[in-house]
Amino acid sequence: MKNRPSAGPDQPGSSLAQSPRYTGAFRISGFFMHITPVAVARTPFAEKFAIPRQPQLAPAARGVIELQPPFNDPLALAGLEQVSHIWLLFIFHEALPADGEPPRLRVRPPRLGGNDKLGVFATRSTHRPNSIGQSVVKLERIEGTRLIVSGIDLLDGTPIIDIKPYVPYADSLPQASNGIASAAPGTVTVEWQPQALAAAHQQGQRLGEDVQGLIEQCLAQDPKPAYQQPGPERHYGARFWDINVVWHYPEAERIRVLEITAA
Repeated sequence: MKNRPSAGPDQPGSSLAQSPRYTGAFRISGFFMHITPVAVARTPFAEKFAIPRQPQLAPAARGVIELQPPFNDPLALAGLEQVSHIWLLFIFHEALPADGEPPRLRVRPPRLGGNDKLGVFATRSTHRPNSIGQSVVKLERIEGTRLIVSGIDLLDGTPIIDIKPYVPYADSLPQASNGIASAAPGTVTVEWQPQALAAAHQQGQRLGEDVQGLIEQCLAQDPKPAYQQPGPERHYGARFWDINVVWHYPEAERIRVLEITAA
């Protein structure tokens, strides 16, 4: 199924009912398990490029988690209004391995520049053994069977296979360490051409979204591969919602947004 951007996080998305590729069946040592998505994520990210590499790096990234049958009943959400953040377990539906493709035991994490390899279980690469990912997002509010969230880092149309409450005393471990990613990555400066900034404000009014804030937060993470050292003549682009964003690097560690146009 092709991903279709929503006109904003409050616009209902389409059902997964006609997308059988998102239903998985697994057999492990004689144990058979059938997985069907419980929800679909509607997000600003119409393509993978420029999506934040971790949740919460772009607070302006709002989305909607739409429950799907038979879970699209308010009873399934009773009590969740007491929770500030939730875990989303999902399928990397645009990174599914081809039939017969051998598993990837080592991957190239962007954090290491895209050249060095680590074991797949030491990374959060999208190339997972069972294509399962997890993200923690802020639960802004509940509208019927739709969860309005922020800080999301999922592609539009991502199938959600489970939703769990974030439990601070159990999920936040101050003594935890990670020698590979001990702190959030550094950011680059983002500036605007005047006409591009004006266009971002116009699109923000149309969508009812912080378009400028989202673009700045995403581009500040420097989405290009770390090994690339582009000159100012090279342009990059990505699609957010139904708009195209074009930028370049006038110099290292600095991005200038050049153009905002309708997709």
